[in-house]
Amino acid sequence: MHSSSLCPSRIRTQGNLAVTYHELGRSEQALRLKRDVYSGTLKLYGKEHKDTLTEAYNYACSLLKVGRFEEARSVLRENILVGRRVLGEGDDLTLSMRANYALALHVDDSATIDDLREAVRILEETERTVRRVLGGQHPTTDKMELSLRRARAALAARE
Repeated sequence: MHSSSLCPSRIRTQGNLAVTYHELGRSEQALRLKRDVYSGTLKLYGKEHKDTLTEAYNYACSLLKVGRFEEARSVLRENILVGRRVLGEGDDLTLSMRANYALALHVDDSATIDDLREAVRILEETERTVRRVLGGQHPTTDKMELSLRRARAALAARE
């Protein structure tokens, strides 16, 4: 039997509440709930479960929204490797985690030139995979291309 804090329906409710807080502009409250949802899902299902990987991604997205780029990179770094192994290189969630990791690298004002190069490299690889898996006309492919253009522009501005 699960403790009440690890009840799947309670975790889902917290996740829904976090989305509501975010929509109301209460990003810090949303972030705390997203962290709790990720932590609870991790305890409930383990690190290799798709729900855990999804909640890690959601938590990292919340970290990005409030400008906590290093924390977002840390969460994504931990989970990208698991996602690649468990879900596969071409899985939508794996690709999204990689794209957001690159985003966390290149939108950070404290990014080094090496960070920007890494962001471009990751986005080039990810864009090729998205194009192969989803096709050139898919909206995700367009988003990936836009992210790659922005990362290249950030790199060019710094070089």
